Amino acid sequence: MKNALTTVAMSAALGLCGVTGAAQAEPSYEQQVIALTNEHRTAKGCAGLAENGALRTAARGHSRDMAAHDHMSHQGTNGSDPGDRITQSGYPAKKWAENVAYGQPSPKAVVDAWMRSSGHRANILDCGLSEIGVGHVVNAEGVPYWTQDFGTRR
Repeated sequence: MKNALTTVAMSAALGLCGVTGAAQAEPSYEQQVIALTNEHRTAKGCAGLAENGALRTAARGHSRDMAAHDHMSHQGTNGSDPGDRITQSGYPAKKWAENVAYGQPSPKAVVDAWMRSSGHRANILDCGLSEIGVGHVVNAEGVPYWTQDFGTRR
């Protein structure tokens, strides 16, 4: 109780009335993509996807590769496919899927684009997938590259 009161008193002294505890950071673009994806999934009766660090590593690495080489594809510039990258990240996939995109300026724009594409939409709404990692990387010209890696563990 003393810590809570101290935090409130310090916040008031700093002119932060109405704010208690640590300031809440705005969700990252990657977190926003996950939240929007889960909204679509739950609206269709699927469970939400849990964020997974290994899938995030695979997704960020692929977005970084695409951005660095101005190349949008499921195939990496080193010849890798999504399954290769997911396995190399340490994720024990029984099932996996991937969505990629570029140019969309916001999480809402990229999720909307994926939902308008039958293949990408099918990945998002696949109730057999349970985890997700998202990668968002902007290249030197300011073009955003996006990857969603989905998985279900063995």
